[in-house]
Formats: sequence, C-alpha cells, structure tokens
Amino acid sequence: MYRLSILLLLFSGLAMICPAYSQEEFPVLEGPYMGQTPPGMVAEPFAPGIISRQGWELEGVFAPGMQEFYFTIRGGKRTRPSVIGFRQQQHVWRKFVEFTRDGEVSFSPDGKVMHMAEGYKARIDGGWSERRSLGPMFEREEWGIMRLSSSAKGTYVFDDYKNEVIRISAIQNGQRQEPIPMGPQINSGKWTAHPFIAADESYLIWDSEREGGYGDSDLYISFREQDGSWGRAINMGDKVNSDKWDAYASVTPDGKYILFNRGMDDENANVDIYWVSAQIIEELRASQ
Repeated sequence: MYRLSILLLLFSGLAMICPAYSQEEFPVLEGPYMGQTPPGMVAEPFAPGIISRQGWELEGVFAPGMQEFYFTIRGGKRTRPSVIGFRQQQHVWRKFVEFTRDGEVSFSPDGKVMHMAEGYKARIDGGWSERRSLGPMFEREEWGIMRLSSSAKGTYVFDDYKNEVIRISAIQNGQRQEPIPMGPQINSGKWTAHPFIAADESYLIWDSEREGGYGDSDLYISFREQDGSWGRAINMGDKVNSDKWDAYASVTPDGKYILFNRGMDDENANVDIYWVSAQIIEELRASQ
C-alpha cells in the first residue's frame, strides 16, 4: 500500500529534488485567488505551471481575508518540507515568507491563529510568531497529529495517524474538553485523515479509503444534524474525486471554493493542488 509510505514521508523530512520558489521566478499575478480564473463544478488544477508543477505541491490554503495564500513544497532550500506564503500587496501577489513545516497549516476563522498540528503560530505585527505548543492535552507520544482544524466556537477537530482516527475537542463553559474519537460515521475505512470543520460547524470534510469509493482515498462530507450529531459520510462524487489520491480539503474563507490535493500518478511522486466550486457542498446537503 502506498498510503503508509505517504504518511511517513510527510513527517520524515527526507529531501526531494524540486526547486524552491523565489519572487524572481514567480510570475506577476494580480487579482483575487492568486490571479486565477475560478473553477466550476468539476475540479481543476490550481494555478497550473505556477503553483501546481511537477513534484509535490501540497496543502494550499487561503488565510481569512483572502489576502494571503500558503502551500507546502518538498525540498528546495531546506531538506524538510517548506511552507511558502504569498500576500496580495497593491493587487499583486508577492512571496513574503518561507519556513520549515512542522504540521499542516490551517487557520482559525478569525485569521489570528495559524494551526500547525499540535502547535500554532499567532498573528503579530503583520506576520507570525514562532511556533507554540497547544499544551500537554495535545502533545502525546501515542498520537500523531497531521492536521488540526478549528471552528469559530473554538472546537478542534484533528487526525491521529498513529491510530487512524479523527478526534474532536469542544469548549464547554469556557473549558477545553478532552479530545475524543468521533463516531463510526467518520472513523470508518482506512487512512482516515485531514479533517476540515466549517467555521459554523455545519459540516466536516475529510479523506478516507472506503468501500465503494473511486479507487484510492476520496473526500467525504458529513453534515451536522439538528440534534447536534454528525450525519452519515457522503462521498463527494466524481466531480471532486478521482481514481487517484484525493485528500486534504479546505474551503476558502469566503465560502466559494474547495481546495484539495490530488496524486497525479500511482506512486504519488507528483501531487498537485486542485480546486472546485463549493456549490457542490450545497448540492450534497440538498440531496441527503
């Protein structure tokens, strides 16, 4: 199976031959969404030949406010994966930061926190602090967190690759609750990972390899029921998923598009960032 190899490589820090991005080689892009024409209801590569190139380009996310875009590459200036950040300044997107990845990047809905697995960076002076720990509740040797996603209420949802489950930690009466595994509608199948919780907690997207899927890991969605429980897992369909590795979805802070990773070959030696209209979410909600 390629999945275990992928998960281990994500954390191994082994170098891969691929160029770093410099501002000089990055073309001038103007306008929203890194200057890209938005997709429709069928997934397309994001910024082909610019961001999505040969090699590994992973985990594309826009920060709240839609003025910053981050993604991860393997190799380049560092032997470990690097996070590249671009910022829109006077309508032009410019590279403004690069740092070693230590956990997959996601953002709090207010944009003040950059989550990185069991750690985080805080927004300070137009930039970011050094990585800080979320504390002993999340720093556990028996867990392996790749991605942690947070809601506007402060609920954390995160994966645990050592145990192949997704866990959830809510805040009640102002206190952070002990993380617990989510139910079987979420934690079924293989390689269940990379959750994204909506800011209003109305849905959860994650990836998993399940019976009846399209061949490898697919993206699934669960909607919050009126009683607060999570609904059944719904495969997001062939407009999103393929027979390759489809994973690590996030919804842009303006709610309009879904970004995710897709393996471009059977070995996942080449992984690109794709995007698609988030209207698919509403279609799936209406059809359940």
